[in-house]
Amino acid sequence: CDSVYSNLRKQARQLENELDLKLVSFSKLCTSYSHSSSREGRRDRYSSDTTPLLNGSSQDRMFETMAVEIEQLLGKLTGINDKMAEYTNSAGVPSLNAALMHTLQRHRDILQDYTHEFHKTKTNFLAVRERENLMGSVRKDIESYKSGCGVNNRRTELFLKEHEHLRNSDRLVEETISIAMATKENMTSQRGMMKSIQSKMNTLANRFPAVNSLIQRINFRKRRDSLILGGVIGICTILLLLYAFH
Repeated sequence: CDSVYSNLRKQARQLENELDLKLVSFSKLCTSYSHSSSREGRRDRYSSDTTPLLNGSSQDRMFETMAVEIEQLLGKLTGINDKMAEYTNSAGVPSLNAALMHTLQRHRDILQDYTHEFHKTKTNFLAVRERENLMGSVRKDIESYKSGCGVNNRRTELFLKEHEHLRNSDRLVEETISIAMATKENMTSQRGMMKSIQSKMNTLANRFPAVNSLIQRINFRKRRDSLILGGVIGICTILLLLYAFH
């Protein structure tokens, strides 16, 4: 039985290593697609009409191939984790074996992290590709208009400048969103710390009721002394006024 579980763990580690390498390459592919598309867009403004707007067909094929391979690896790793869970819950293994449960949970966490990273990278890539395709269509329309009206056409120049401004605005919006998300996470962390401090203070107050009672008495005496002092000052003021007017 131990050999069966060890074999399953070995297969899980191999799949996790393969997934790690695949995800790194997948992320680099998505990043290079975005950068190359941006460079192609800048060069197209000064190139001839025969130059293609986007040179991402090979990258698209690589993306589809790698996505399928990663999905297959994730499916295999899910199957291995399910087999490990069945082995852990089988009759021949003690139900309270903390070591096996901890190992299984660690592999499940790794699978969840890899799945989340894959879907996140895939979603970002599709968004970039859709945006670049849209921008490529706009650039084609601009180039067609420029070729029909002449290179020195003033309206074409203004259109190109406006297009560049839109791209810069889009990049600034993405940076602003990233800053806002980081600020939100920071404030959430600070709120958790404040709640923890408040909980500890309440625990101390409940643990030492005598101290809490003493503090309440001190506060009560301070309020009483303030009222007495205020009354004495008021009476003295009235007596001084009566003395002054008689």
